[in-house]
Amino acid sequence: MIRYVTAGESHGRQITVILEGIPAGLRLSQEDVNENLRRRQSGFGRGQRMSIEQDSVEFVAGVRLGETIGSPICMVVKNRDWENWKDIMTSGSSIKDAKQFLLRPRPGHADLAGLIKFGRKDIRDILERASARETVARVCAGAVCRKLLGEFETVVCSYTSEIGGIPANVKGLDLKKILSLSFQSDIRMPDVKGEKKMKELIHKAAAKGDTVGGVFKVIAQKVPVGLGSHTQWDLKLDGRIAQSLMSIQAIKAVEFGLGFGYSSVPGSEAHDEIYYSKAKGFHRNTNNAGGIEGGMSNGENIVVSCVMKPIPSLAKPLRSVNIKTKKSEVAEAVRGDVCAIPAAAVIGEAVLSYELARAFKEKFGGDSLNEMKTNYGSYIENAKKAFA
Repeated sequence: MIRYVTAGESHGRQITVILEGIPAGLRLSQEDVNENLRRRQSGFGRGQRMSIEQDSVEFVAGVRLGETIGSPICMVVKNRDWENWKDIMTSGSSIKDAKQFLLRPRPGHADLAGLIKFGRKDIRDILERASARETVARVCAGAVCRKLLGEFETVVCSYTSEIGGIPANVKGLDLKKILSLSFQSDIRMPDVKGEKKMKELIHKAAAKGDTVGGVFKVIAQKVPVGLGSHTQWDLKLDGRIAQSLMSIQAIKAVEFGLGFGYSSVPGSEAHDEIYYSKAKGFHRNTNNAGGIEGGMSNGENIVVSCVMKPIPSLAKPLRSVNIKTKKSEVAEAVRGDVCAIPAAAVIGEAVLSYELARAFKEKFGGDSLNEMKTNYGSYIENAKKAFA
């Protein structure tokens, strides 16, 4: 089984992730991970923190001589901002100035619920771990899983489809063209006119101390038929992918393929008709299902859209209540991004890569990459013979 666990606070010493189950023999370098960490930090609308941190991973365990060795992989990313926060984030028994405690929970954040749940007196005990800084660890784990998927020619990518209610016009464009255009945009938007409008909106929001949300799409290409299962609720691939994507900070909705659009079309138009040819085998001309039927991959691209709410860390905070005095006050003003859709899309790629790698390992097994490839090859060959 492939699984991971993360640790670390936003302004602590470091972010740590332990990833288990990656087969031995996978070629892996720090640059494989760092490339994705850089993508996570980039994008129009990011905040001041990105000018401080230059994230770089260190392999602490599980990788030797440029290859995975089958044992748990431990990765660490140091927080450069730690030097500015070590007095506040100390693991010692006291803090120099209790006035540094944060007492005004922010609407839309984990602050108040976390304070009540864990019985804490300082919001920082909650916000440090609830922060999206934690996604550094997920990008690290996802980068390794992405490398594993690449051995089977499965590719995961993403693009921005909407910001602040402004949609990308991709009518008439195939996926290759959409991705090509999004790679040229610093908000990963495949629509030049739409990009201009979105940037203007982000500028206006920043000037008002506000934030904006949006939608990104994550796509997995060349996914084999049969990942996941219909036999139990917790084995369904779409359910597992949805849970991982929904766990990303600020994500409030997930849809596969046509998604909410299913509510307005008849069944005769909703489902993807099946065709067969010697060149393609079984295939569809549409992909309303988003690549998953009955909890299993059906051989088409897996397409998932994610809605990200406007980030609740506002330069001009909303009304709140001081947890100590119980008096009405404005919430804490904590630095943050104006718009993080491009970064969230990269995180979406990471968690989708993880769930697919996990499904690959469950389906094809193998303690080494060679064994896993052999099992995969046998499955593909037998599937072809069964319907020859």
